[in-house]
Amino acid sequence: MDRTQMKWWRKTSFYEIYMPSYCDGNGDGVGDFPGITSKLDYLKELGIGGIWLTPFYQSPKIDNGYDISDYYAIDPDYGTMADFERFIEETHQRGIRVIVDLVLNHTSSAHPWFQESKSSALSPKRDWYIWKSPSDQGIPNNWESFFGGSAWEWDPDTEQYYYHAFAKEQVDLNWANPEVRQAMKDVMGFWLDKGIDGFRLDVINFLKVSGQFQDNPVDGNGDQIHLYDQNQDGIVEAIGEICRYVHERDGIFMVGEVGSEDMDILRRYSGSGLLDVVFNFNLGSQEQFLPADLYKQIKLMEEQHAPDQLPTLFFSSHDMPRHISRFGEGDAELEEQRAKLMAALMLTAKGIPFIYYGDEIGMRNHIAHRIEDMRDIQGLGHYEVALKNGRTEEEALNIARTKSRDYSRSPMQWNGNRYGGFSDQAPWIGMGPGYEQIHAEAQQQQTDSMFAFYKRLLKLRIQYPALSMGDYVKLDQLKGSAIVYTKRFSSDEAVVVLQFGSEPLHLDLSDWSDQELELVAASKEPLSLGGSVVEVPPHTAVVWVS
Repeated sequence: MDRTQMKWWRKTSFYEIYMPSYCDGNGDGVGDFPGITSKLDYLKELGIGGIWLTPFYQSPKIDNGYDISDYYAIDPDYGTMADFERFIEETHQRGIRVIVDLVLNHTSSAHPWFQESKSSALSPKRDWYIWKSPSDQGIPNNWESFFGGSAWEWDPDTEQYYYHAFAKEQVDLNWANPEVRQAMKDVMGFWLDKGIDGFRLDVINFLKVSGQFQDNPVDGNGDQIHLYDQNQDGIVEAIGEICRYVHERDGIFMVGEVGSEDMDILRRYSGSGLLDVVFNFNLGSQEQFLPADLYKQIKLMEEQHAPDQLPTLFFSSHDMPRHISRFGEGDAELEEQRAKLMAALMLTAKGIPFIYYGDEIGMRNHIAHRIEDMRDIQGLGHYEVALKNGRTEEEALNIARTKSRDYSRSPMQWNGNRYGGFSDQAPWIGMGPGYEQIHAEAQQQQTDSMFAFYKRLLKLRIQYPALSMGDYVKLDQLKGSAIVYTKRFSSDEAVVVLQFGSEPLHLDLSDWSDQELELVAASKEPLSLGGSVVEVPPHTAVVWVS
């Protein structure tokens, strides 16, 4: 048995909570710790074993908390330190663990560290950030911010530029400086002492450690290839240093966001001495519903992960549109069928599942129809750039929508009341479509609902080790867009059919297992054709166990 199978997180299903959007406990239109704590019994009923919280630290919230101004304080919008401590206590009482988002790459420009750094070119903290003098062309190089425009911001007081990979208010730290590394270890130790169970490290492959600042190349369309501003030499060693420090405490889970879909890059960051897992965007960020690509990526992850590495399984997050809207092509019935298929894939395939809040009830994308309704700095930044480039307001809004991450950030839909039971006040962002009908209260009462299907799968994942801990014995894609796999753990087996096709599938189960199988979950019931042969309806997920 390798080390990954002995860890608690190996059999845990995680649930991402976007802090401002889950539940408002004090009536100000913003989610908070009292609100989340009030919903822990819901998560326990669903079968969640781990919660991932997006940033809750003190912040100006230019990027909704990913711009931290005090790593040691709870942002007042989300409650108090006492509220956080009660939340941790209540989750642990229910057997639920908590991992927290931590941004090591950059701080807010309002952070005292940066304020001291920019106070003088001779400041002791000057080297905590990345400062460069002008080049002959002005800016130090051609690097672009991922939020649009140059990644360099001029400081007239000290007559140098500072570097920001994202918004100008998100200033990149200099990870070549040992003092920065120690300061971040101190931060991690503080929250570990508070009782958290792990960290999700934001954009961890963007750390600046090499000191190389060559111009990035551009592709044939004129778009920048981010070759020299991420995945630099020395980053893996820096991450290893962090992980060794954290893993001195037993049972702490470390997951990293690595901004890449390249498996050769992704696999550098996890395994022995490094992160426990990294997010597999090669699978999770698929924009269109293409079963052949799903199979290709599942197979690739199986082939390229080492024995001490595991993939992650997710299809929605706070940074991408909800997969039910991406994959359903605007057909409500097809949306639900495919969403159940993706739930089955996440909760039965090999890897660690991360469910995004609201996916378990089928929440759809929120769309900003006016720029005034948009909240995301990424979308707003590209809107401004588009206007500066001569686009019309309508064209700029369309561009902003393609870049915005607001789609998946609308408030959790708890009931059919005004504001969906999220709050009794207007929320910080608009409600998602159909919230009066699509909500947790209704879903919990329906035996064939999305919620009921998630709940069934989550229970099975706990009950049958082959689903959570098993390795693939067989993995194949059949004619008609069906992915089928057999997983085994010890003597237990599970056979899973993900029938993505639009025609019935005939399957002989004896080809997939020589054990006696029991049907334990199906989004639509398969038809027995006699013996071990079954007919699986179109757009259907089925799970058998031995």
